[in-house]
Amino acid sequence: MSKENKITEEHLSNLQQKVGGIQNLQAQIGGLEAQKHIALHQLLAGQEDLQKFQVELEDTYGKVSINIQDGTYQEIQEEETVSPEVLAKA
Repeated sequence: MSKENKITEEHLSNLQQKVGGIQNLQAQIGGLEAQKHIALHQLLAGQEDLQKFQVELEDTYGKVSINIQDGTYQEIQEEETVSPEVLAKA
């Protein structure tokens, strides 16, 4: 009969704890990545919602810069654009 090669119970327990700990952390990371994925989709949806609301605000108030702390706003002065033909003549 051949001798069975086996580590001690203490070493086996220690090894199982370490491997189990790593597997637990990998599972936690997977869960966090899933949460991150959901959060990124929610962020994108929030940004799209804000853009739609900005269009609504612009339709109501025109092109303005709004202070989000107190709601005051200032009109945005649009710069005159110069066509490339005018610049070429200068």
